[in-house]
Amino acid sequence: MTSMLNAYNVYEDRCPTRLLLDRLADKWALLILDRLQEGPVRFNRLRRDIKGISQKVLSQTLKKLERDGLVTRAVFATVPVTVEYSLTPLGQTLNETVSAFAHWAERNMDAVLAAQRAYDEAGAA
Repeated sequence: MTSMLNAYNVYEDRCPTRLLLDRLADKWALLILDRLQEGPVRFNRLRRDIKGISQKVLSQTLKKLERDGLVTRAVFATVPVTVEYSLTPLGQTLNETVSAFAHWAERNMDAVLAAQRAYDEAGAA
């Protein structure tokens, strides 16, 4: 009997985990998941908070994350209708990983830019 840990192999080209990794490695998905750690957020608030994301991409990404069981959508019968998104318990299991990954970029951007300059200068020589 195969253990759950070995049921999937991310190194196999046809493994379904590749699709999930592709989704989680998407910058918009990471930013949405990171923002939802603070609790339920309305669609327009997400759009204002995540600069540069279009309404279409936000909607598509939220639907994919909802389909994957990471985000839940709640509709409230107000005028106009209010829609809030929040992390599911499964989505919450990603909090530490998502936060570490997203904020690693902030903490290390200067070092990455310096490495890029050094690489580019070495290539130009």
